[in-house]
Amino acid sequence: MIDALPRTEVGAPPPHDDAQLAWLTDSIARNRFLPQPDPSNIFVGDGDFRAIGAEFLGHFVRLGGLRSSHRVLDIGCGIGRMAVPLTQYLDGEHGRYDGVDPVEGGIRWCKSAVAPHYPNFSFQHLDIAHDLYNPKGAIKGRALKLPFADGQFDFIIMTSVVTHLPADEVMAYLREIVRVLRVGGRLFMSAFIVDDIAAKNATGRRDPRLGFARAGQGPCWFVPGQPPLAAVGFDDGFLDTAFDRTGLSVVLKSLGHWRAPGGSHYQDILVGERLRSHA
Repeated sequence: MIDALPRTEVGAPPPHDDAQLAWLTDSIARNRFLPQPDPSNIFVGDGDFRAIGAEFLGHFVRLGGLRSSHRVLDIGCGIGRMAVPLTQYLDGEHGRYDGVDPVEGGIRWCKSAVAPHYPNFSFQHLDIAHDLYNPKGAIKGRALKLPFADGQFDFIIMTSVVTHLPADEVMAYLREIVRVLRVGGRLFMSAFIVDDIAAKNATGRRDPRLGFARAGQGPCWFVPGQPPLAAVGFDDGFLDTAFDRTGLSVVLKSLGHWRAPGGSHYQDILVGERLRSHA
């Protein structure tokens, strides 16, 4: 019998108080007073804004090892789905958050609705070109330079980012991430990893919206009938190798339930740790 939801975990994040974290994420999901954009302005993703953000806060802590004192960089912060729950977790004195995104409208909302109330939160628009989200952007993804000094972040978030990037741009992002991540810091990435089970859909229970087909010789997989960067999957092993080539060690790899019902998260999750200096 084929295992419909294979799961591989390497290493473990530092311990946390799970009961306290569960209380916090539940309270965030129910707190109608937290900043929340009008649903018509959410230009990326679907589902309940607060609930999804609270869910990911739990993943950041439980799977990624995020701590309240960390300095966090959120690449592709969008309209604050991850930032809003982090306002309730990061320590106001020691923790800090920086969010960057190519879509100016999302950054504008975050600057007006979040930053004025949380002075340790900052947002920047980066005019990175993207075929779907910012086609007239001035900065090519392969030439990305993050506007931060070397080694200043403890924890970097990339949720639903590489799911919209070509392979060469993934490598460019990872090189910059390793540059701004301190030794011992971690990258939390969500992705679609197309292993044999996901590719063949042997159980017949994969999310029908993600009927990936290989693009040429790989490593990318696109969904036929959709723009190529609407949803991007990668050959199993591509991201692991990319982490290693750029100076990150994979400390956790957990496959999500987009391939079949069950499990605690939808997309696949990779956590990488910068263990060494890397030229």
